[in-house]
Amino acid sequence: MQDGLNEDFLVRSEHYAKTMEETVLPALMTRQRDSRIKGDGGRELFCSFFTADHPIGTALIMHGFTENAFKFSELIYSLVHAGFNVCAYDQRGHGRSGRDEGIDDLSLTHVKDFNEYVRDMEIVCDTVMKDSPKPWVVFCHSMGGAVTGLFLERHPGVFARVAMCAPMIAPNRGGTPCFFAKGLCRCAKLAGKGRQRLFLSKPYAGPEDFATSAATGRERFDWYDAIKAANPLYHNNGPTYDWTLQSLRVSRMLLWPGRVEKIDAQVHVYSAALDTVVLTSGQQRFVKRLRHGALTVVQDAKHEIYRSSDDVLFPWWHQVLAFLKGEEG
Repeated sequence: MQDGLNEDFLVRSEHYAKTMEETVLPALMTRQRDSRIKGDGGRELFCSFFTADHPIGTALIMHGFTENAFKFSELIYSLVHAGFNVCAYDQRGHGRSGRDEGIDDLSLTHVKDFNEYVRDMEIVCDTVMKDSPKPWVVFCHSMGGAVTGLFLERHPGVFARVAMCAPMIAPNRGGTPCFFAKGLCRCAKLAGKGRQRLFLSKPYAGPEDFATSAATGRERFDWYDAIKAANPLYHNNGPTYDWTLQSLRVSRMLLWPGRVEKIDAQVHVYSAALDTVVLTSGQQRFVKRLRHGALTVVQDAKHEIYRSSDDVLFPWWHQVLAFLKGEEG
């Protein structure tokens, strides 16, 4: 075991940035193959593929709203050492993937229809992952969980196991009635403002505030926050009215009668006990209807469970790895 790493090749908080920069990232680069593929409608998707020495399967990373694949470098490193080939891509409108025409503000996150995300996922599976060993598994976070859920309902038999980290089955509207929030977005859309920034959101303005963030691991937060500040392509921080309207519709799409029951993969949902971004009630409704589902509440974790402090992250991720490898009792 190398200094600075735990048994699952996660990085200890002490000297976190140093270990990431001098150990994790250089090692990943030797296993990394990047490509740019055409997603739904020809939108360019930036994909990274990492090879394990003796792969036992393939893991797909599905990041959340305003995130990107690079943000998950620590988990990718752990998954590779656990024996998985790993595919991770920036979803449309995020990171190094293409934005819609006319979206010039790199901090603005837009999509016209969440089904575009799903069709992109289908294309990645059919191209980048097609020759990689099975079983295929998924680790998805937040919005990535919503996209994965929609994919699973339409494509039984593709993935064997899915670990959902605080999935956006239902976004937290902050007490605003859903009909009112949808109505506001529809009015903006009718006024030709669907591709404009939601009125409560502001453009990215530099380093963010740890205290109000979705992370509890200060060292993890600081490391990525500095990288985000230095790279304009990573400045995603707010939605358009169109994206917001789609996010408000996702619960109905996912939980439509008969759809959840079509999912044949083993799905383990991990809810963050301190989550203020998504509603855990939506996650509970989703799991109750799964054919092979389980739910675990991760105590002392905010929305980004994977950026928790060591005492929360290490035991949780050990359980996730055991589940993805099919070793969970």
